[in-house]
Amino acid sequence: MAICTYNARTLASEAAIEDLMMQTKKIKYDVIGLTETRRRHPLNAVYETGEEMFLGTCDSRGVGGVGFLVNTSMAKNIDSLEQLTTRIGRLRMRSGPTPALTIFVAFAPTSSYEEEEVEVFYMDLEKLYREDHAWS
Repeated sequence: MAICTYNARTLASEAAIEDLMMQTKKIKYDVIGLTETRRRHPLNAVYETGEEMFLGTCDSRGVGGVGFLVNTSMAKNIDSLEQLTTRIGRLRMRSGPTPALTIFVAFAPTSSYEEEEVEVFYMDLEKLYREDHAWS
């Protein structure tokens, strides 16, 4: 399975999404975790090709936003796609009747952020991971 990540810097416009879709035709991927999408409104799209895109929202400052792009062959295995915070998303894939793989995408604050905000991010990530691990 080819799992990729991409810091989009923005997927707020249709043009940016179209450009991403054109660029993905040049690579082999099963799942792409997307960060810094900066969308004000969520997007759930199924394309004619069968690819599925989920984009969550950014915070009130226009920071963050995460999502996933899942290729055609893997889309049928999606169990759930969720934005857990403006910086953390989760994709659950299934194989048969039980979830088989959980992929987190995370957009960490840079060192220029206040220490408290960075700490909150990592505490959230750890908490969500532990909750998911207990769920499996």
